[in-house]
Amino acid sequence: MDIVLLGPPGAGKGTQAKRLEDKYGLVQLSTGDMLRAAVASGSELGGKVRAIMDAGELVPDDLVIQLISERIARPDARKGFILDGFPRTTKQAEALDKMLADKGLKLDHVIEMKVDDAQLVDRISGRFTCATCGAGYHDRNHKPKVEGVCDRCGSHQFVRRPDDNAETVKKRLAAYHSQTAPILPYYRAKGLLQSVDGMAGINDVTAALSRILDGGAARPAPSPAGAVVRPAKRAAKPAARASARTKSKPARAKAKPVRKPAPKARPKRAKKRPIKRRSKTKV
Repeated sequence: MDIVLLGPPGAGKGTQAKRLEDKYGLVQLSTGDMLRAAVASGSELGGKVRAIMDAGELVPDDLVIQLISERIARPDARKGFILDGFPRTTKQAEALDKMLADKGLKLDHVIEMKVDDAQLVDRISGRFTCATCGAGYHDRNHKPKVEGVCDRCGSHQFVRRPDDNAETVKKRLAAYHSQTAPILPYYRAKGLLQSVDGMAGINDVTAALSRILDGGAARPAPSPAGAVVRPAKRAAKPAARASARTKSKPARAKAKPVRKPAPKARPKRAKKRPIKRRSKTKV
């Protein structure tokens, strides 16, 4: 099962990808992690990536696709993968589809985590973490039980990411809407795109994603006919039973009047008795 999670920064893609990885035995693929791993490996491809990154340039799409291709060929990815943060453009989406097709593979699900921009700015700009154990908190939504003390390890040291501020988040959202959001029609046209409410609770989002992966939510394009036929078959059974009951009721109703004429024959026998008594009186 091969999946792409889409959504702006801070939508919770990484958190949900990790949960799905654990539940379904998939491999989470983060392009950032793969690039760093390639550099650390010292491979020929890693050397190319290092040179590009050291020059402060963006790694070309063809190298990223090559990294993904090599990663999904490993044994631990035999059950499938979850792409988080890639593709970001229609060109990348097309290149990904081509690479998978060359391997005899295809995407099974593309899921958009829909968010409200204003709420997302509040969510990200208010978060901070424990510097010791990494436990996450929020200024309003999830404060430590004791102010200034980590619930998990008791540390008093907390940090905020430099880019977790309202101005930076707004810029990242604007970049997502202008660059990445246009790939949604691409996947929608292929019948792959589905959406979940990314602003719901973490457990609720996980449940919604699981319903899609377990087949609880049908894809828009591949099976519309089947979705119509199956309910029709189920509806036909009650209709058949109803018609059977309707037909049987008149049959029983008509049978009852047939037994009513029997009591009318009794008065005829009763009239003969007085006639016999009169004849005895006269004698």
